[in-house]
Amino acid sequence: MCGRYSLSKSKIELEERFQAEMLADFTPRYNIAPTQLVPVITSQSPKGFSFFYWGITPDFGKNKPVAQKLINAKAETVNEKVSFKTSFKQRRCLVPADGFYEWKRLGKKTKIPYRFTLRDEELFSFAGIWEEFENVTGEIQHTFLILTTSPNPVVSEIHDRMPVILPREAEKKWLDSYSSESELVSLLQPYDPEQMASFTVSPLVNSVQNDSPAIIQKTSPMDQHGNYTLFG
Repeated sequence: MCGRYSLSKSKIELEERFQAEMLADFTPRYNIAPTQLVPVITSQSPKGFSFFYWGITPDFGKNKPVAQKLINAKAETVNEKVSFKTSFKQRRCLVPADGFYEWKRLGKKTKIPYRFTLRDEELFSFAGIWEEFENVTGEIQHTFLILTTSPNPVVSEIHDRMPVILPREAEKKWLDSYSSESELVSLLQPYDPEQMASFTVSPLVNSVQNDSPAIIQKTSPMDQHGNYTLFG
């Protein structure tokens, strides 16, 4: 499961990395959570950023048990499940990010947050699918899901799933409407562990109300008293 990620780069950095135009304002994000409106790049509009809701809209997200089920889709079955296979074939997207979070449990009550990045903390993209629907007021809205797969050795120490990170050279194929189903499925693999890094971060990330640069600062491992030390 991927339930929180970061996109702490600037609008200019995003446009340069993905060769796409962002018409809306953008403020770097350090703690993106489900139901929030964030930038994606779709197969229908690969030269521009669109802003979609992650998983579901805020109103629908008030039902928390439902919300938690609608933020990810398993890569192993996304092309087979009735609820996802049309989106997989026709509505794919890149979800720009520069890190994601998972929590390691210590005992019954303590969970330590970890941030996972590429080794140089550069921008990358998750493989996503999206949907369009009309709400009760007749407004057209868009949502997206992040695909997950089995974890590589870096992530498996903390969690039993990881988001599908697309190699840069695979992004164009993921968006290409002419890519075959077998080509697309072959892209949904655990990312090369040699190209990833992980480190503990502040428990500030635990609350979706917090969204500041302090969240992505490296910390020392939590000591026996539950204290953290920030680096840099």
